[in-house]
Amino acid sequence: MALSYKARRRWSLVVLLLALPLYIIVALQVTQLFDRPSVLVELAVYVGLGVIWVFPLKAVFKGVGQADPDAKE
Repeated sequence: MALSYKARRRWSLVVLLLALPLYIIVALQVTQLFDRPSVLVELAVYVGLGVIWVFPLKAVFKGVGQADPDAKE
């Protein structure tokens, strides 16, 4: 079932305000479990984790910045 425009806007706010900071905290905690690697490896891990969260949530953010397609003009 496809999400409506309003539902996608609401879910995108929830993701950006609640889920993303939580994901950042979890990513930091997971990387601190290991000994500190070299700067390049650490950078690669953070960049990878920063990109991975986008793929499952791509449908939520798609078209949110556009005008409401169901709105009457």
